[in-house]
Amino acid sequence: MDVIELVKAAVFGVVEGITEWLPISSTGHMLLLNQFLTMNVSEDFWNMFLVVIQLGAILAVCVMFFHRLNPFSPSKTAPERRDTWLLWAKTIVACAPAAIIGIPIDDWMEANLGSPFVIAAALIVYGIAFIVIETMRERRADRALAGRATGGRHFSAPAEAPSRSELADADARVQSLEELDWKTAIGIGLFQVLSIVPGTSRSGSTIIGGLILGCKRTVVAEFTFFLAIPVMVGASGLRLAKYFLAGNSLTGTEAAILGVGCLVAFLVSLAVIRFLMEFVRRHDFKPFGWYRIVLGVAVIAWFALVA
Repeated sequence: MDVIELVKAAVFGVVEGITEWLPISSTGHMLLLNQFLTMNVSEDFWNMFLVVIQLGAILAVCVMFFHRLNPFSPSKTAPERRDTWLLWAKTIVACAPAAIIGIPIDDWMEANLGSPFVIAAALIVYGIAFIVIETMRERRADRALAGRATGGRHFSAPAEAPSRSELADADARVQSLEELDWKTAIGIGLFQVLSIVPGTSRSGSTIIGGLILGCKRTVVAEFTFFLAIPVMVGASGLRLAKYFLAGNSLTGTEAAILGVGCLVAFLVSLAVIRFLMEFVRRHDFKPFGWYRIVLGVAVIAWFALVA
């Protein structure tokens, strides 16, 4: 058993657990990390590992939101069970565009759009998008607040004034998952298709879509988590099938590498999901936008120098 390779797998698990849920591109970070920390495995195993490690991250969602996602929970009333089934239906339907478009071109995308410069460009473009969209939402909230203030209504000042990001959320059209209509759910699913380009971020594309379509940040964050379940399970199953149908098999070391990566991704994801849900209750996504831009510029500079 190669301990060094297990340590590398754990590092990749940490990166996967952090970046899968934050809108900063997990695949982009994993591909970039591979430029500096390469595992001593076959190319086929690496391509499979890059996808299947996401199962550890998605298991964290299933654990943390088990009650909400379980339509058979005995503590739920009949209407609550119906709402849970409806949420699952919207989730599955919203995933259809990514499956229909992404599966046929999966191999082509992997072969042609995995370069550091493509990843960097996607990081920068969507980083700018986050900043622009959040700024526009805040300005709309400011105008709405100014309109209410001049409308002849007087309110007592709250104990703690809400932040601009909270005001923007309060002005959102969709305030809960129960209010998420089919049209909005499918629209978010269409935005998810953008994530087939490495560096875009699956969570980033769906969050941007949800914000544009009028969702509260916590709503689009939760729906993004739920969308990940069928997408990641399907993608992992497809990649495993391709791996074994190509005549590959797992050695004991490879199985251990995959297991360590998934386990670490699961544990880290538990903490990151809690952090993100707490963060978006009072803050906007601009910090992630700025991070993406800085990282994208750094990647371009680094690979331009070493090329």
